[in-house]
Amino acid sequence: MIHKIFKNPITRKRLIRFKEVKRAYISLWILVILYLVSLGSELICNNNPLYVRFNSKSYYPILKFYPEDLFAGNGEKTRPDYKKINNSDFFKRNPDNFMIFSPVPYSPYESINPESIPVSDNITLIFTPMPGIGTVNIGKDFSIVRSASFGFFIGRKDEEVESLVLTEYINIPERVRQAVAKRFANENAPRLTVSVVKGYHGVEAIISLSAFRRRSKPPETIRMTFREAGTIDQNPEKYVLSKELELIENSTGHDNRGIWNYLSGRDRETILNLAERRFLGPIDNVVLRIKNRFYTVGFEKQDVRFPFAPVKGHLMGIDGAGRDVLSRILYGLRTSLTFGLLLVACSMAMGIIAGALQGYYGGAIDITGQRFIEIWSALPFLYIMILMGSVYGRSFSLLLFCYGLFNWIGISYYVRAEFLRLRKKAFVEAAKCMGISSFKTIFKHILPNAMVPVITFFPFSLVGAIGALAALDYLGFGLPPPTPSWGELLFQAQQYRWAWWLILYPSLSLFTVMLLGVFVGEGIRNAYDPKRYTRLE
Repeated sequence: MIHKIFKNPITRKRLIRFKEVKRAYISLWILVILYLVSLGSELICNNNPLYVRFNSKSYYPILKFYPEDLFAGNGEKTRPDYKKINNSDFFKRNPDNFMIFSPVPYSPYESINPESIPVSDNITLIFTPMPGIGTVNIGKDFSIVRSASFGFFIGRKDEEVESLVLTEYINIPERVRQAVAKRFANENAPRLTVSVVKGYHGVEAIISLSAFRRRSKPPETIRMTFREAGTIDQNPEKYVLSKELELIENSTGHDNRGIWNYLSGRDRETILNLAERRFLGPIDNVVLRIKNRFYTVGFEKQDVRFPFAPVKGHLMGIDGAGRDVLSRILYGLRTSLTFGLLLVACSMAMGIIAGALQGYYGGAIDITGQRFIEIWSALPFLYIMILMGSVYGRSFSLLLFCYGLFNWIGISYYVRAEFLRLRKKAFVEAAKCMGISSFKTIFKHILPNAMVPVITFFPFSLVGAIGALAALDYLGFGLPPPTPSWGELLFQAQQYRWAWWLILYPSLSLFTVMLLGVFVGEGIRNAYDPKRYTRLE
């Protein structure tokens, strides 16, 4: 039968026209190769070895279950942990014992041991400068009576600031002088802020005076606030400490320079104690004063927390449950394409049967069938899916069944229209006159000529089915966990928005497969188009 189809000159002509669309032809082969690769996912991603040689005997765990007692001799009939056995002393005792694992030795259901992920044991200290801020209380002659953190602005230590005259170190604008004089005269004065006042030490500052209201007696001192203006030119300095709390790297590039060498013995001891605590878990940043400036000291260390970014051995990262993303994407590819192919094949078959019966017999059968389809299509699919899932539990077969109950309606319209068009043709009338049964007339004579919309819609229906499965999994109404699914990975990406690998790789996989399917559909539509070239008159 297939041989006759491909010998048909019209079919051969359509195949040639399809191959002329290189984009569609290449996309078809890519999709076929991807699906074949996904069918062999166990050979590529698996935590069970492909082959085990143990005590001069061969075992194939990928094909057959072996109890743990067979290898460990502990009497347990449970599933063995082959990786643990492979590293055990009793297995390595015999030099002829070995295991051959798949290229990616991780199952999509396996939670990875955090200790197996290679991360650095070093701690990075980050000294980030904070904008300077200080206050002074001045007398009528601008002598400093009290101060807080003001020494930074004039290049002095804080304990050396008191009794100094402010005007000898800061160029006070006339507006500020007048505002100070008003306050000492016990007159109402509004809030005043003067931007970018440059001190003699070179630090640019913003002077602020709070609003003043008349009092029972004139004030003895006036408080002025100084804030460092502009951006801080000094970049954060970084220092790397080993697990033994030894300095092994600094960002300055010189051993005799940098903040580290200006730390007091007490501050250095504080930082080392905090760094030691950082090995046990995260800690908060601390603020230290170094060389008249405050610094925020952060303690960064690479911790293994799921989801985890791509590292050696996990090229696409690890998801929130500690499972390898590459293996889940590969198994998810098989799930998506298998679901799409089965769904489209079943829905196409149902749609063809319904449309063929309506279009061939017409009359009461056609009208009754159309009314039934209209009522059926009005049922809310998502609610039915939720109801069925809550009663019978989520599963691949239930999802396929529920989705197939509604997915056939669209194609039945096209098949019905084709049968209504073809049933009065001469070859159909001739078949009836020859006494050929209705079954043969429908499926042998009319259907082959009515398959154009079915074939052209097949790739687009496949793309729609793959997208629908991903959407249902994303919403939580699709396949049951922990089934590998692209939609489930995208749902995790919504929870962990900083985990870019959970967004990038599943989205890229879904986009690529759907784009390839659309390209194939365009090529098939072009091959079945009776007019090669069209133009507007």
